[in-house]
Amino acid sequence: MHIDILTLFPDMYNGIFAHSILKRSQEKQLFSVSLHNIRDYSTDKHHKVDDYPYSGEPGMVMKIEPIAACIEKLKQEREYDEVIFLTPEGEVFNQGMANFLSMKNNLLLLCGHYKGIDERIRELFITKEISIGDYVLSGGELAAAVICDALVRLIPGVLNDEISALSDSFQYGLLSAPVYTRPYNFRGHTVPDILLSGNEKLITEWKLQKAIERTQKNRPDLIEED
Repeated sequence: MHIDILTLFPDMYNGIFAHSILKRSQEKQLFSVSLHNIRDYSTDKHHKVDDYPYSGEPGMVMKIEPIAACIEKLKQEREYDEVIFLTPEGEVFNQGMANFLSMKNNLLLLCGHYKGIDERIRELFITKEISIGDYVLSGGELAAAVICDALVRLIPGVLNDEISALSDSFQYGLLSAPVYTRPYNFRGHTVPDILLSGNEKLITEWKLQKAIERTQKNRPDLIEED
């Protein structure tokens, strides 16, 4: 998988792609990412990328020309499965969407900023709009990083134990069951004996019941949706 990220602040990603799973996925050549500074595509001598909205409302809007120039250049180099705009108005990102996008080869992520982007960019180039939650960030950079992390860990070969991702929260519409490790006894709090029983059937049933209980407590909306 390759992801191109269009941003006004590429330095925000210093370190994010150099650690943990994102780093290992690149070392295994299973994932690659390129950062593109939208300011580099501005023809203004000061590399200006924003202007006042025509409506007269407060705030600034990202100009169409630099974004269009960057997208058009990149589309000459590769074919994209999706050109995604990170915006609070987008479809809310979830595990199902992560599963779907993780099977794509090339994605382009556009990070919004200021009041937003000129609407014509959406009309001409964007194929999908994504939000990571019902709140507003100062820009799309953090959202793009979240999406990259969620997708990359699902690529076959990235995790040391690929089956591990199948038991993550939301994969089957429930939150994950509790997990334990050594020591068996910590200050009088012990590991449930069933997990040490070796009976896979009973352990599976226990995990499902605990997952349902946790979901009912913390995210009842997930069960209500079903």
